[in-house]
Amino acid sequence: MTAIAAAGEPLLSVQSIRVQFGPLTAVRDVSFDLHAGDLLGLIGPNGAGKTTLLRALAGLQPATRGRATIFGSVLDPSDLSVMRQLGFTPDTPSFYEELTVRKFLRFVARGYDLTPAETEERIDFWLEKVWLTEKANQKIKALSRGMRQRIGLARTLLPNPHVILLDEPAAGLDPAGRVQFRQLLCSLREQGKALIVSSHILADMEEYCSHIGIMAQGAMVQFGTVAHIAGHAEGRSRYTLLLAGHANGLAKLLETTEGVDHVEIDDDRVTLEYLSRREDAAALLVRLVAHGVPVASFAAHAPGLEEAYLRAGIGQVD
Repeated sequence: MTAIAAAGEPLLSVQSIRVQFGPLTAVRDVSFDLHAGDLLGLIGPNGAGKTTLLRALAGLQPATRGRATIFGSVLDPSDLSVMRQLGFTPDTPSFYEELTVRKFLRFVARGYDLTPAETEERIDFWLEKVWLTEKANQKIKALSRGMRQRIGLARTLLPNPHVILLDEPAAGLDPAGRVQFRQLLCSLREQGKALIVSSHILADMEEYCSHIGIMAQGAMVQFGTVAHIAGHAEGRSRYTLLLAGHANGLAKLLETTEGVDHVEIDDDRVTLEYLSRREDAAALLVRLVAHGVPVASFAAHAPGLEEAYLRAGIGQVD
């Protein structure tokens, strides 16, 4: 199969994928396209269907209907030439724990018919990229969960797939590891890969994703670029007020102010949603001060994924 998508054609196309377990519909007719360099972040509560969707795309869970294609070729578990274009890392990767990291990756390389020279070159390259070069000759059973996550990434990237699926890949990574992981994802995007990452760390996803998909009850309830999803409630912003003292009747004042919504008052800190325009924000501030509210600071926040997710009213991110 060709490894170059035609100009403007999606690298990965998902068309009405549905997965059912008896009467339970785990994935409901999900469709989207990803082009080279796109990274889709999947978010949603437990049981939303994120993992099932990734497993269906990876050929590990049969789809009830629908299909997915890479470079226009249908992803079929029986077609190894197509499936080798795709790599998948589950949330808890499995290993032969008595093997060293290098021996395990050599074992994986044999399944992809890599020559010994290609194998050693790629192992060295990806171990450096996932910051495990110094652990190459240690047995996997002696390594931490975060290091195992990195081995899972190296194992997925070893055959150089064009489409990469990662299920909670940052789980177990320390703060420094998360920074390194973001750098790796940005590098993969620059290489023209198409990626799907399921994660609950929304702040990180704003930095490395090009697209966001919000799933609930098996359906893709929102899909679009990060800018589109984060700014879903166009014309409104979230504001934070810090008070210099107690304000009698503040809750009632805000309740009767047209346009104000989603008010939260926590001692001297108030958050609310209001119109985004500067003149509207200025008018609100004037109204508060005129009613004797001791405003010490008043700041608007650019819309973000966390706000967009909460506004969707789905539930807590897992």
